[in-house]
Amino acid sequence: MDSQTGDMSIQCRGFNTRNLGPRATPCDQDYLRKLAKDTDAKKLEQWYNHHVAQLYRQLNAYDEEGIFIGDGSYLFVPNNENYEGSKRLLFDEHNHPVSKEEAKKMTPAQRDRCQWRRCYRAVFLLHCDRAGERFVIAGLRVIPANQAEGPVLWELLETFLDAVGRGVLKKLIVDRGFIDGPQIGKLKTEYGVDTVIPVRKNMDILQDVRGIVKLGVKWEVYERPRRQPLIPPRPKHPIAAKREKARQKTLAKRRAQEQRQNPPDPSDVLERTRITKVPELTSWSECPVPLAGVYSKDCYADGHEKDWLLVTTNPHATASGVRDDYALRTDVEELHRQVKCFWDLTRFPSTAWNVIVSQTVFVALTYSLLQLHLLKHGHQELNRRTVETSRRLLPDGDRVIIYRQQRFAFFTLLEHTELTLSLTEKARRKALAKARRLMNEDHLT
Repeated sequence: MDSQTGDMSIQCRGFNTRNLGPRATPCDQDYLRKLAKDTDAKKLEQWYNHHVAQLYRQLNAYDEEGIFIGDGSYLFVPNNENYEGSKRLLFDEHNHPVSKEEAKKMTPAQRDRCQWRRCYRAVFLLHCDRAGERFVIAGLRVIPANQAEGPVLWELLETFLDAVGRGVLKKLIVDRGFIDGPQIGKLKTEYGVDTVIPVRKNMDILQDVRGIVKLGVKWEVYERPRRQPLIPPRPKHPIAAKREKARQKTLAKRRAQEQRQNPPDPSDVLERTRITKVPELTSWSECPVPLAGVYSKDCYADGHEKDWLLVTTNPHATASGVRDDYALRTDVEELHRQVKCFWDLTRFPSTAWNVIVSQTVFVALTYSLLQLHLLKHGHQELNRRTVETSRRLLPDGDRVIIYRQQRFAFFTLLEHTELTLSLTEKARRKALAKARRLMNEDHLT
């Protein structure tokens, strides 16, 4: 490390054994880009999904509860047709894909808010915990945007189970886009893995449950569990805390006033959710194992209800427990937001397929290893924060320490400057004279 500038350099020959002098990194960025471009994408994904998954187990990345989530996400790239394997799809204002049938049913205003975007699709196998402090990307595949993600996930699961063996993956949570009865049965019979998945509206098993419920069942009101909010990493300055408290009061008054002036549509106000468990469902002929269903009814203020059905291969699960499990899927949305917005998974400067897959794989690897590092050192609460927030907690420069009798305080340079400039005129002249005297003494020595 340079004593004057603080810059770090290393002495090594590098991967290509051509480094003759000190440098900041073992190899040049151009060399890494060439290496990524020459690396076969399928072999790289196989390395991550098999060998890295085994490495995660050695690092105790998987907890005892064994909850995994299968999910897909779109990776957007610039509208450049040179991106290998990319496709242009129509998305709505919330970045949800719009099919041709859905587009025909839209109003002109809704259609104007849609846009065509070039993208890929990534399928992830994620390991998480209930506290939201562990997100390990245990497997991934990058595919063209128009390719079905269901078969890809089941291949990922097979590779993962072959790599780590039984007893690691105990519960799989997926959405209805991954419905596959034979695969769900295979996970249960061959690996002892339970699956939680919602069924489609047009499936016979939902119609059967509706009929069973009409015969009379025991309902319970469901309330989704809420996590405790994160504690601010640093206490706010008393003045800032006072201002924030006043601001929140003002916002609350404005929201209350807006609701009085423009009350929400009763059809959008959810009053309560009722759930009930329906065991031993066998009407899904494609699934070889019996299922337990959790039938939910969302009751709205105008009196209408919306119903949907979750099924699980665990016969001993409770209705509220299954709903709590499926609620973990929403945490995946926050994970995708962090990875895309803060982990460089939105900028793909290269149009080569191998480089795009390489960037996705190593972003996932870096993200997961940092999660494990924070867990190991007792900072798991930082896993719920963005990387920028965590970085601000690191030492960020010099501090000024002011002593007064038996007390002292730390100030950043900006805080100390503000404190000095806010002194009264008499105190400022006194501090200036003291500083000049100390500077003269320092020059003399």
